[in-house]
Amino acid sequence: MKSLSAIDRLAIAISVLIFAAAIWVALYGPTSPIPLHFDSSGNADRYGSRNELAATLGVIGVLNLLVSAFTSHQSKQATDPVRSKALRNGQLMSVLIVAGVAVMIGWTSLGPQAATGTNNMSVTLAFTAAICVLAGAMLGKVGPNPFIGVKTPWAYKSRLAWDKSNRLAGRLMFALGLIGLAASPFAPQPVSTVVFVACILGAGAWAVYESWRVWRNDPEAEPF
Repeated sequence: MKSLSAIDRLAIAISVLIFAAAIWVALYGPTSPIPLHFDSSGNADRYGSRNELAATLGVIGVLNLLVSAFTSHQSKQATDPVRSKALRNGQLMSVLIVAGVAVMIGWTSLGPQAATGTNNMSVTLAFTAAICVLAGAMLGKVGPNPFIGVKTPWAYKSRLAWDKSNRLAGRLMFALGLIGLAASPFAPQPVSTVVFVACILGAGAWAVYESWRVWRNDPEAEPF
């Protein structure tokens, strides 16, 4: 345990909480069908048992441990302190996003609206926007890794392309997240959530293009 960093311990703690929630759901969750998926209007279009929800949470907890352990190992193996810190930032970002996603899944499937088969889209927009703010604040500080960031072939061939495309994606996601948070209480639904998701996808496409553009003009980039 002494070799574990603070982020390693945080990852373990979050996974333990997720596993505890999964066990609680499996033993004491609603016996009636639980909404597990919602359409763009916020209406449940697929139901499942509490065991299915528990299994979903369990898988999320396992994936959190695996991604965190792999990124932590990469960070410890890195000889460059800057790269090591960048990988640690990626590890922390993935752990916090997993925690947010687990909370959002639990809320939509077991929250006050779940019994009616509807989802409060304003709350969903706020949750999603908050995750975007968190991811955007950290994305530009994440080093090359297989899990987090703008993972294009060009970004892996050029460190400059990785840094610039991820910084762009981080700024765009942070700004969109703030707008989504501010608009969530009064924005018309489901239109605002659909528009928000479209903007996030557009930001991702822009960041992908940026990785290609920078790679193409980077004299130190590796060729294919």
